[in-house]
Amino acid sequence: IHCYLFKELSSTSSTTAVGTVTSRVTRNGNAITEKDLLNHEDLAGDRGMIDDIFDETYREKEGPKPPLRYVWRNIILMSLLHLGAIFALTLIPSAKIQTLAWAVLCFVVSALGITAGSHRLWSHRSYKATLPLRIFLTIANSMAFQNDIYEWVRDHRVHHKFSETDADPHNAMRGFFFSHIGWLLVRKHPDVIEKGQKLDLSDIKADKVVMFQRRYYKPSVVLLCFTLPAVVPWYFWDESIVISFFIPAILRYTVGLNATWLVNSAAHMFGNRPYDQNINPRENPLVSLGALGEGFHNYHHTFPYDYSTSEFGWRFNLTTAFIDLMCLLGLASDRKKVSKEVILARKMRTGDGSHKSG
Repeated sequence: IHCYLFKELSSTSSTTAVGTVTSRVTRNGNAITEKDLLNHEDLAGDRGMIDDIFDETYREKEGPKPPLRYVWRNIILMSLLHLGAIFALTLIPSAKIQTLAWAVLCFVVSALGITAGSHRLWSHRSYKATLPLRIFLTIANSMAFQNDIYEWVRDHRVHHKFSETDADPHNAMRGFFFSHIGWLLVRKHPDVIEKGQKLDLSDIKADKVVMFQRRYYKPSVVLLCFTLPAVVPWYFWDESIVISFFIPAILRYTVGLNATWLVNSAAHMFGNRPYDQNINPRENPLVSLGALGEGFHNYHHTFPYDYSTSEFGWRFNLTTAFIDLMCLLGLASDRKKVSKEVILARKMRTGDGSHKSG
């Protein structure tokens, strides 16, 4: 057993939380793997939660899998949405440059509502945000329309705790299509529902901003995801109402969905595994580019409590730059970061060796 120091460093503070990292040899069929076991109390730190740490005690139920139950409403709506996005592509040459710029701005803002908001702030508690920033991220999250924050956090914590098992909402072991969009077109596996109900979401329930959004989520989506993006170009620079609706609203929304879904699909299947070759998530720079920094997925599943989800700072990681800017402005604080020593030790111990090639 090897013991290492785990340092949870805050970029805005010189204090260091020190814990213990150990490794254990486990047998998986005929293969013997070495896995790191980190003291969960150390990992929780002042985040106040540990439900994003993989649970090695979970075992899938024996016997046949439950039959697929299609959600036809979602199938029809997603089909219509993507057909609308294809039509929107044909409108791009006719759109004003201001409209295209507005669509990009709406994409970035809505994406930050997921990456900096639902994901890094609320799901992993990897940094702290003041009330004004939490309100902004909640507004951006409603513009993204990917379920309210409470539900997004619940599903994402289950995904981390039971990654690539029946209890994972978008289990990549069921194929690319399922992990990308198929999981939204069928009923959840019973284990996903069971494990989700057992999570400790008290920190989310205690956030009044999150619960306010949950109470008024549907009208907030109508206003922020569809109405506002469409009305601004039409009202302020006399853009066609058809173009105003289909490009900044429909196309932008569809692209945002698929950028997020690629983290669940492509970043779990394509890329290298320099931090832990024993888990499925991969490093995928192309996904990071589209998802504002969320494609460094082997790192993220190895160190889910790191606010940057990457060891490379701002590289292909607009979300990290945004959080750093918020800290500079005094709107965020207590960023959690893994030390370089721990990262290197983990690469040497469980990585696939790809880090040596740069």
